[in-house]
Amino acid sequence: MDRLLQFSRLIDAVNQRMGAIASWCVLVACLISASNAFSRYTISVSSNAWLEIQWYLFSAMFLLGASYTLKLNGHVRVDVVYANVSRRAQLWIDLLGAIFFMLPATAMLCWLSWPIFYNSFALGEMSTNPGGLIRWPVKLLLPVGFALLTLQGLSQVIKLVAEMSGRHEPDATYEKPVQ
Repeated sequence: MDRLLQFSRLIDAVNQRMGAIASWCVLVACLISASNAFSRYTISVSSNAWLEIQWYLFSAMFLLGASYTLKLNGHVRVDVVYANVSRRAQLWIDLLGAIFFMLPATAMLCWLSWPIFYNSFALGEMSTNPGGLIRWPVKLLLPVGFALLTLQGLSQVIKLVAEMSGRHEPDATYEKPVQ
C-alpha cells in the first residue's frame, strides 16, 4: 500500500501542476481576448488566429483542469443521498463510482481520442478559417486530458482504499484548494 500511495502522490503532484497550467490559461485567454478586442475596435486589426487561440486555451483549461478538479473533489455530485450517509458509505459510493463508471469512461475516451489527434497530426490539419492555426495541438489535449483524468481517478481509488483500510488520513483523501 505504501508504494501505491507514493504513486498516488506522484499523480497528485502532476495534476497539481496541470491545475496551475490551466489557471494560467485563464489569464492568457483573458489577455488575448482583451487585446484582440482593443486592436479590432481601435485600429481595425484582427485575426482569426486570436479567436482560435482563445478556443485552444479554453480547451486546455477544461481538459487539463478536470483532473485537478477531481483531485480537489470539486466535481458536481448529487448530494441528496451522499450527504446523509456515513463516511464509510461515502467512501464506498466514491470507490464504486470511480471503478465502474469514471475509470472505464475516461480510459475509453482516452483510447478513442488518440486517433483523432494522430490523424490531425499526420495530415497536418489546419483550420479552414483564413489566418487559422494548426489543429493537432488542441487535439492532443483530448487524449492527454483524459489520460490525466484516468490517472487521477486511479489516485483517488488508491486513497479511498487506503482510507477504508485505515492506512491513510481521512481528510487527505480529497485535498482542499489552495486559497
